[in-house]
Amino acid sequence: MGTTIAIGERELQLDESGYLMDINSWDVNVVEKLASLEGIEMKAEYWKLVTAIRLHFERTGQSPLCRDILRDAGFTKEQVYEMFSSGHRGAYKLAGLPKPPEC
Repeated sequence: MGTTIAIGERELQLDESGYLMDINSWDVNVVEKLASLEGIEMKAEYWKLVTAIRLHFERTGQSPLCRDILRDAGFTKEQVYEMFSSGHRGAYKLAGLPKPPEC
């Protein structure tokens, strides 16, 4: 069973892993709220990664593979794991996309 989070006057549903249920409700405020729930301060490198993931999704209609986001955003896998303890999965969560497949 998922949870509900409040962002302003909106209530958004998250799945049992904390991923946004309705990807169309994603916006900057959602990123900030999800980041705060994860204990993450959204610095420039986080925005760069989340933006690359979201742009890939908007271009293709599909969640990017791990190797694609690393290439598109210019990060190594190690750097992503330094930013997110769950690696690319944490970045997908902030980008408002469903839980990604394994790398």
